[in-house]
Amino acid sequence: MPPESGERLAIYPGSFDPITMGHLDIIQRASRLADRLVVAILRNDQKNALFSADERVEMARLAVGEFPNVEVASFDGLLVHYAETRGAHFLIRGIRAVSDYEYELQMALMNRRLAPDIETVFLMAGEAYSFLSSRLVKEVLSLGGSIAGLVPPAVEERLKDRLLARAH
Repeated sequence: MPPESGERLAIYPGSFDPITMGHLDIIQRASRLADRLVVAILRNDQKNALFSADERVEMARLAVGEFPNVEVASFDGLLVHYAETRGAHFLIRGIRAVSDYEYELQMALMNRRLAPDIETVFLMAGEAYSFLSSRLVKEVLSLGGSIAGLVPPAVEERLKDRLLARAH
């Protein structure tokens, strides 16, 4: 659904497999920059995701419930095509380290070439989450470590159920 007249719409895309506290930090901060923020979960059958796109959408919706101007949706194909259909003004990307920046810069420049009217806004990860990734959370849990405080409690339970079921 396109934004209302004058409304600044941002899209925060990703796989969110699963959503982490680092993602929520970016969501909280980005929700203050836009009138409306869409957390857009990529549907990509080529990626070996732990959770289906529908499960990731459901977990993200539970996690962002406290933010009145944030919605969760899924998309496939090119991000800028999705952003154009939604009437987005800018894309939000989180940066944890220099290595993230190099990749994200390439993506931002390609997106600008494909859709010059859509800006990319980089937000630095909060210090408490600058090391955090979905991949790392899954790895720590699968090796018996605690992920308390790294993901929302409901996500932690789902991760435990899924990863422990795989281990047995």
